[in-house]
Amino acid sequence: MTDYTPPKVWTWDAENGGQFAKTNRPIAGPTHDKPLPRGEHRFQLHSLATPNGVKVTVMLEELLEAGHAGAEYDAWPIRIGDGDQFGSGFVDINPNSKIPALLDTQTDTRVFESASILLYLAEEFDAFLPKDRKARTEAMNWLFWLQGSAPYLGGGFGHFYAYAPEKFEYPINRFTMEAKRQLDVLDRNLADREFLNGPDYTIADMATAPWYGALVKDQVYGAAEFLQADSYTNVQRWADTVMNRPAYQRGRMVNRLFGDPSEQLHERHAASDFDSQTQDKIGKGNA
Repeated sequence: MTDYTPPKVWTWDAENGGQFAKTNRPIAGPTHDKPLPRGEHRFQLHSLATPNGVKVTVMLEELLEAGHAGAEYDAWPIRIGDGDQFGSGFVDINPNSKIPALLDTQTDTRVFESASILLYLAEEFDAFLPKDRKARTEAMNWLFWLQGSAPYLGGGFGHFYAYAPEKFEYPINRFTMEAKRQLDVLDRNLADREFLNGPDYTIADMATAPWYGALVKDQVYGAAEFLQADSYTNVQRWADTVMNRPAYQRGRMVNRLFGDPSEQLHERHAASDFDSQTQDKIGKGNA
């Protein structure tokens, strides 16, 4: 690796390479006028089935599975490779131009950042958060642990291992060490617990499984062997428990535009959409 000396003032090189280079930019705000579609349900979700997006669709499907009919939602895909996140309508809901973004049409409340959406829905339906203060705090501990840790996994390890235009030893080693440390944190916590906060399945599990569960199951970055994921036996057991739940299986399909076509549901407007899930029938409207 050649030495690099940073200039006194950084300038933006729009051709800096990498899988997402064309959509990354150092300024905020919309790039084009594009209103968002609106369905019939109270909750309008605009997202993509990345780990952060899956958190929220799993939560919505879990709420419906638990009998909360008021959690019905319309899910619309945001094609981040095409820059949909910079459309004016999306930026109105999330000025940070990141998925997922939720609009509660009943209260005209915008909710952005995945953990904020999970907490908003948990409080709205009094579900998937313990009522006991100590147990609730432990669930929140792990939710915020995930929010602070996942950027090292995705933006650090995942980027340099899987997406960067060139492989460099230093950043891969740096972020591999941190990814494995985080997996060890989880593994030790789950040694005598069924779920992250103990006996309760909570939004902390829903937030963490699409990242670290998917990692050890080799569903992201293709790095399970590299990270010796099989050695984290407690994380593996927990991932099986969470990711085999029917609501999780449905949630991970919503707004999925990649992978096996049988696992993609580009838009979701009713539970019956999962039954009629073929490439010709999904994607009503702008999919």
